[in-house]
Amino acid sequence: MAGAITDVAGIRVGHHHTIDPDAALGSGWATGTTVVLTPPGTTGAVDGRGGAPGTRETDLLDPSNSVRHVDAVVLTGGSAFGLAAADGVMTWLEEQQRGVALTAAGGGGVVPIVPAAVIFDLPVGGWQCRPTAEYGYRAAAGAAFDTASGTGGA
Repeated sequence: MAGAITDVAGIRVGHHHTIDPDAALGSGWATGTTVVLTPPGTTGAVDGRGGAPGTRETDLLDPSNSVRHVDAVVLTGGSAFGLAAADGVMTWLEEQQRGVALTAAGGGGVVPIVPAAVIFDLPVGGWQCRPTAEYGYRAAAGAAFDTASGTGGA
C-alpha cells in the first residue's frame, strides 16, 4: 500500500487483536495492539496530547536524556491496562538481542526501548477484555514489511 509507514526502509508493523462479531458496549472483545518495529539506530520523539494521555517510556524520548534510539513503538487498546502489551514486545525484542546492551557482574543483557501509548477503548467491549503482554509479543512476532490496514490491532 503506497503511503504506508512500512514504506520507510526497515520498518515492520505487527498487529494482534481480538474482535467478537457480537461485541457491544460492556460485553465481548473489541481491542488490540499494534507494534512498529524500527531498524537499529532509529531516533524517536513524542508529542503527547489529549485530556488524559496514557503512555509508557515516552519521557526517555526527551533529547536531553542519554537514550538516543527506540527499538519499537506500541499503540494499544485497553487504556492504562493495555500498557502491559509493551512487556510482551520487550520480551520478544530481548529474545532477538535488540535493545541497549548492559553489562553487570556475572553477565548482562539488553534492555529494549519500547515507548507505548494507549487508546481508551474499555467501554467498547467487556471491562476485563483488554490487551496483555501476550498481545504485544504476538504483534512483535508477526511484524512484517507488508501489513494489513483498516480495522486491526490497536
